Amino acid sequence: MKRLLISLLTASAALLQTGAAVITVTVNDTRHQYITGFGAAACWGAMAPIQDVNVIKLLYGEDSPVGLNIVRMEISPNMIGNVTTPWDTPYDWHGYLPVIKEAKKRGAIIFGTPWSPPGDYKTNGIAGGGNSEEQGYQRGELKPSAYSKFFPWLNSFLAYMKKNDAAVDIVSLQNEPDWWVNYSGCLYTPQQLHDLVKSYASRLDRKTYGVRLMNAEPLGFNPEYSDIMLDDPETAKHIDIIAGHIYGHVPLGNMAKAAKKALAMGKEVWMTEHSVNPRGDADNSVIDLPTWHEEILFAEEVNECLLAGGNAYVYWYMLAHWSFVGSGDKTIQPGNEYGKLLRRGYIMSHFSKNLTGSTRIDLNTNIYIGTNSAFQASAFIKGDSIIVMGIDTTANVHTMKVRLPYKVKACEWISSTEGNVYNKTAIDVDGPVKEISVPLPARSINTYIFTIDRTADGITDLPYDEEKPQDDAFYDMYGRKVNEDALQRHGIYIHNGKKIVY
Repeated sequence: MKRLLISLLTASAALLQTGAAVITVTVNDTRHQYITGFGAAACWGAMAPIQDVNVIKLLYGEDSPVGLNIVRMEISPNMIGNVTTPWDTPYDWHGYLPVIKEAKKRGAIIFGTPWSPPGDYKTNGIAGGGNSEEQGYQRGELKPSAYSKFFPWLNSFLAYMKKNDAAVDIVSLQNEPDWWVNYSGCLYTPQQLHDLVKSYASRLDRKTYGVRLMNAEPLGFNPEYSDIMLDDPETAKHIDIIAGHIYGHVPLGNMAKAAKKALAMGKEVWMTEHSVNPRGDADNSVIDLPTWHEEILFAEEVNECLLAGGNAYVYWYMLAHWSFVGSGDKTIQPGNEYGKLLRRGYIMSHFSKNLTGSTRIDLNTNIYIGTNSAFQASAFIKGDSIIVMGIDTTANVHTMKVRLPYKVKACEWISSTEGNVYNKTAIDVDGPVKEISVPLPARSINTYIFTIDRTADGITDLPYDEEKPQDDAFYDMYGRKVNEDALQRHGIYIHNGKKIVY
């Protein structure tokens, strides 16, 4: 097996070193996970909320240049439920209201993550994780006597947000429960979280707030944190989404392992934080802007998270010089124009504008595809479209021969290169065909959207629902699960693969 892998890698390298190489990808209609969407955290600086709603307008909604549909926010520990108490800083729940309300207008899914529960609930008595001299190096954990208070505290957060027209759709148990920090944080073992959920998750008021529960988000997507929940029916019934971050662990490692069990049980899998940062000097006092190669690596990371089984990818800061919108001199790492859509925003739009609401399908190729490989590809189906992603890190121009499961009659091509960060054009299709050759520029990110010709293949319906896997839930036209209250309003919804008009 090892010798075979080396042979495949060698063949891959040789193929991509010649400018005349043809890469063949074969797509079939074997279905995998539904793609719920893409997003980022509405934080900047030391996790304080973004104050400028124009950032949200630039990034969110179908009509925006990027098309994000998920917002992550911190559930600050500063407020315990008395919503009439004066606020001390914008860091509290009220500080997020402007950006969350704007995102809700644009159809976003909102999820909140506690970095720490209130300090009174913890063994060290503060919101800080305890890993500093000022905090006495006291490890902050949830006190057993406060387990019964945890979900009522989340309910108070949900009540405040809903009252202020900023309802939250998902709450997480904890940000990075396995990482001892000197900022806001709380440590849990997998067993401690299991016990918390088993005994007290029934206190989360799902019906009133239409909220789903996300498992804790470990630093490196450690499967131990999700496996212990899913292996016990008494805890599995409470968990809707497993999640994690990929710091120090590639998506096709821990994330893929955790996703396999979760997807088999009908749970969603979200990558909820990572940052592909540019290089800096030795002490990071000066940090460069991202190189084009680093931008391609970002695209590969998003793609790998989808190949690992992810339903959603959520980046870290949405406002930063290595993110989607420039931060100018408003952060400690200046270097670009504030409020300007950056190259990474255009790259993210390949995924968020085209793949949200799709379902991943099988794709095989004649060369090796792995972590940070020279060439990557993936395929998705959405309505009458088959979407193929092609990412090439090499300095050579290639041709990609695409073999499709259905005849197609048109192809739209979106390409990002260092010289042209966003180019959209049509590729001629010579009659309904199942095989077509498309260009693959050097060092590029590409999205090919093929339109299925149902008449040519005699297709009256695709073999699976193209809108959403059938799970008896209701979804809006943007792929978001909706609660019963939403169905009282006029609109079009998807239920068990059919459009329902209310």
